[in-house]
Amino acid sequence: MNVDHEPVVDVHGLTKRYGDRTVVDNLDLKIERGNIYGFLGPNGSGKTTTMRMVCGLLTPDGGSGTVLGHDVSKASADIKERVGYMTQRFSLYEDLSIRENLEFIARMYGLENRDARVDQALDELGLKAREGQLAGRLSGGWKQRLALAACMIHEPDLLLLDEPTAGVDPKARRDFWDQIRAYSRRGVTTLVSTHYMDEAVQCDHIAFIAWGKKLIDAPTREIPVRVGLHAYELTGDGIDDAGVALKQDKRVEVVARFGEALHVASRDEAALKAALEPYRGRDDLKIGPIASGLEEAFIYLMRESEDNWK
Repeated sequence: MNVDHEPVVDVHGLTKRYGDRTVVDNLDLKIERGNIYGFLGPNGSGKTTTMRMVCGLLTPDGGSGTVLGHDVSKASADIKERVGYMTQRFSLYEDLSIRENLEFIARMYGLENRDARVDQALDELGLKAREGQLAGRLSGGWKQRLALAACMIHEPDLLLLDEPTAGVDPKARRDFWDQIRAYSRRGVTTLVSTHYMDEAVQCDHIAFIAWGKKLIDAPTREIPVRVGLHAYELTGDGIDDAGVALKQDKRVEVVARFGEALHVASRDEAALKAALEPYRGRDDLKIGPIASGLEEAFIYLMRESEDNWK
């Protein structure tokens, strides 16, 4: 990727409170140009609040740093001019056509050569053949394309995507991520919150946030290693009964069904082996070691964050 490695987002101690509740707690964030950076975490963990502070929609109660070279606390207007923000809910005008929506957004940004910019957005997102269709009559996948076109029409340097593909079919998600990758190659930096593992693996870097605190922050490929889980796979007719029992065993930290297999994992390999010992030799079960992946790590972090919250 031929892009600079200067940080587009470089903030430290970012904090946001509502009354006596701290929603984002002393969070550091550094994202290099052209990176696709993923936010994972349970609902209510502070992901959306963090994104809104980064793009200038919310003023932090604490912390400092820069976004796109501007002070995150004092230059929100300058930041917003260079950011595209796609919210969870479709927020364009449903009684306007695709083209009319994009023309309206182009006027809002005061863009020159508006017709050409709208045509470019329509072509880039494959919307040209539908430009006269009312936005309210589009399927979820086509609404997503229109929302992305609206975010990118002013050619921002930073793209924020808040649960962008919730309720969208797998093919539409793949097409969407192909386009995000194309933007990344052009140097656009993307910050995305997601719950989908097939989206998380698209990210160059992942941070897991729970209850306002960042638990882990690393290149995506390094996450399973840093979490440090040992894992085994169980297959056969007996996995349902085994799964119920293993979920009650405190020596096992992750128990998750993957199709016709059961994955169990723990950071303590000796304890995990001991927990599995009663199941070895059964005719209805096969047990073998596997490499722990991103999804096992995510399940483990979710479990730990729930325990900490309680």
